[in-house]
Amino acid sequence: MGHPVRTVTTTEAQDKEPVDPEGLAGYLAEHHPGSSGLFELERLGAGQSCLTYMVRGDGWRLVLRRPPRGDLPPSAFDVRREYRVMRALHDHHAPVPVPKPLSLCTDESVIGANFYLMEPVAGRVVRSEVPPELDAPEERARMSEALVETLVDLHAVDYRAVELEGFGKPEGYLGRQLRRMNQLWELAKFRDIPEIDEVGAWLAARVPVTPSHSIVHGDYKLDNVILAPEPPVRIVAVVDWEMSTLGDPLADLGWMLYFWFDPGDEQFGLSVATVTDQDGFLRRREMLERYVKGSGVDPTDIAWYIALAGWKIAIIMEGSYRRFLGGVTDHPEFARLEEGVKVLARRSAQAMRGEFGL
Repeated sequence: MGHPVRTVTTTEAQDKEPVDPEGLAGYLAEHHPGSSGLFELERLGAGQSCLTYMVRGDGWRLVLRRPPRGDLPPSAFDVRREYRVMRALHDHHAPVPVPKPLSLCTDESVIGANFYLMEPVAGRVVRSEVPPELDAPEERARMSEALVETLVDLHAVDYRAVELEGFGKPEGYLGRQLRRMNQLWELAKFRDIPEIDEVGAWLAARVPVTPSHSIVHGDYKLDNVILAPEPPVRIVAVVDWEMSTLGDPLADLGWMLYFWFDPGDEQFGLSVATVTDQDGFLRRREMLERYVKGSGVDPTDIAWYIALAGWKIAIIMEGSYRRFLGGVTDHPEFARLEEGVKVLARRSAQAMRGEFGL
């Protein structure tokens, strides 16, 4: 077998070989003999957490996911969890579309980290603009509706029926979230961001009672779904399950609403979906009302969950920014976190103060 071919950008080449091509070639030859031989690697997306690569050979393609490089907090960026929940949802034909997972490798010596392989999904991911094929007011409305309806479907899945009973400890989920994120903040903190401390104290004093338990995606937002490439809009895959667990479904709702922009909202300046303030998209209040109608939950404490989402992502991204400053990675997106983390924290404080129009 010949040596695999790599296609990398300058940034990737400086990132200390995130994927060992020789190791991957040997793994493919042993576990996926129909997808072996010469291949190219192409980094997909501009995500700032797990790394995603298209592995492209002669007549075949696979997608590889691995954690980011560097000194990571324990249990963070766990692709094993991601693989397990996708495997469960796919194999049990749950009403939540996911890419077909193929294999999981927990031997870090193969490519330098745990990783898994999955089938690619053809479609569109919406971030800074809506693809022309889907750029009509009625399609934007369908995009909004599909995002909410898929979240309702996810939270209605019986995690026991899909063999995920041991996937997490749903009791005490919110308290553990606060403890865990405070620990991460102590590790990440190197500059003064007063909103993070203020929101953290406010959250700790007002922890709501969890109304029910479900599978929680953990990072549910518009740019973590893949849309069919042609209208009418439909979601063909929900991706990026690395923060998934069993817990309070309102945490997912709060996360989705935190990242849903209404007209006039301050933008993050980061690579997340920033189009929802355009005409045709439902407004944040309409998204909330649609979820409540589909799920029957009580939205009384929704401001708490939205503030939690912003507090968490600000802490997570501050950890990423600290790793960037330490020279662990030079992905250009991380430079934006100098101001981006402050904006994330400000938006969390706005939710805390009830300024989200809900």
